[in-house]
Amino acid sequence: MTDRISHWIDGKSFTGTAARSGEVFDPATGEVRAHVDFAGDAEVEAAVAAAKAALPGWRGTSLAGRTRVLFAFRELLSARKHELAKIITSEHGKVESDAAGEIARAIENVEFACGAAQLLKGGFSENASTGVDVYSIAQPLGVVGVISPFNFPAMVPLWFVPNALACGNTVVLKPSEKDPSAAVFIAELFAEAGLPAGALNVLHGDKVAVDGLLTHSDVKAISFVGSTPIARYVYETGTRHGKRVQALGGAKNHMVVLPDADLDLAADAAVSAGFGSAGERCMAVSVVVAVDPVGDALVAKITERMSRLRVGDGRDPESEMGPLVTAAHHSRVSSYVDAGVTAGASLVVDGRGIEVPGDGFWLGPTLFDHVRTDMSIYTDEIFGPVLSVARTASYDEALELVNANPYGNGVAIFTGDGAAARRFQNEVEVGMVGVNVPIPVPVGYYSFGGWKDSLFGDSHAYGPEGFHFFTRTKVVTSRWPDRSHAGVNLGFPRNS
Repeated sequence: MTDRISHWIDGKSFTGTAARSGEVFDPATGEVRAHVDFAGDAEVEAAVAAAKAALPGWRGTSLAGRTRVLFAFRELLSARKHELAKIITSEHGKVESDAAGEIARAIENVEFACGAAQLLKGGFSENASTGVDVYSIAQPLGVVGVISPFNFPAMVPLWFVPNALACGNTVVLKPSEKDPSAAVFIAELFAEAGLPAGALNVLHGDKVAVDGLLTHSDVKAISFVGSTPIARYVYETGTRHGKRVQALGGAKNHMVVLPDADLDLAADAAVSAGFGSAGERCMAVSVVVAVDPVGDALVAKITERMSRLRVGDGRDPESEMGPLVTAAHHSRVSSYVDAGVTAGASLVVDGRGIEVPGDGFWLGPTLFDHVRTDMSIYTDEIFGPVLSVARTASYDEALELVNANPYGNGVAIFTGDGAAARRFQNEVEVGMVGVNVPIPVPVGYYSFGGWKDSLFGDSHAYGPEGFHFFTRTKVVTSRWPDRSHAGVNLGFPRNS
């Protein structure tokens, strides 16, 4: 008998009436570990109604009261992070140390949200006109929806939920149906921290749940992370229904290696950023751009490091890379390896057919060299442990290659030349840049987001822009009764 994972609505487990469900796998064994309830229209309505009912009370809670809940949640999450890491590994497949790192970054965002009292201060202009004061206040939007992907089942929800709650909104979270348990665990911790019932709800499911949130008149905003085609759909559908939308899409992250770079450090970085979490990261390095004449030496160093990687069950402390999340995703990623060979790229390391105990969704680290920009392994976001090496003759050619790509999420440059690095950070058309840092995910007090087809909407995730996204500004112009201003005057009001 497998477990059943139900929705979390109005502060408790909620089974609903929808007959549909999905299978949740243990990626390391290939076995079904649970069934997750899928929402129908009634479940969507119940979740949104619970959030709407909780809104007046939560919005009316003082900033001090809201931050007390966030501080308490932060302590609970820190105390139980190892438990959450095990949940993530059992459903996603990433090794537990990687899951622990995900949770650590999530805690950074919770800590930032704990500063709500400082972050929500408005402006005040005394005596802007004679006897008139003008001030601004930041107010919550209302009920907001968060739609998160499978690859970071704890961190990505906690990019959005703490900020949304700190600002006084209530939330309906729709996690990935592939690894849904982390979201329920988070909701339970928030309830234990004192968050009122209905302020955070978890709605499981597929397109029915997503479309329900995108079109519901009581949902005022949507935060989304996922692939670019779905991000575009979410943005267009949500905005068409009058919602504020931030939709973070896919990526094709490049790592440019200049001839003066430390090749050992660059090779370490390429392997770490390319194969961590089996490449299932939107900030994974998927293309190494080797600027002549370093290509051969760099490929040799990357290959040597790949040979030492330990692939296995994420619950084994010796494992460095786990399986892919589902059989379907394994088939998709494997098909790209086939396509790369057919297109004529040089397959240096073949991860197909790797032998690991168990019937999990295993694909070993894979390396292609001499990859052209017209090949599907270059143009498409593979989202797996497939690293491509493209070669260029110069810095300018490398920059042109990066800037021509339709994605603009993350990029890195490895060099010992400060002038070259400074030029690169100024000229590259990408939202997050690393200088000798392969995965330039911003710390919690900056904001995360790319350019071009990696972001739809004008607000990045978490940090200062997160607070801006989840509030709207109201400007108040105030004058208290003064008989000197008595009398009717139909002229346009003028400052004096």
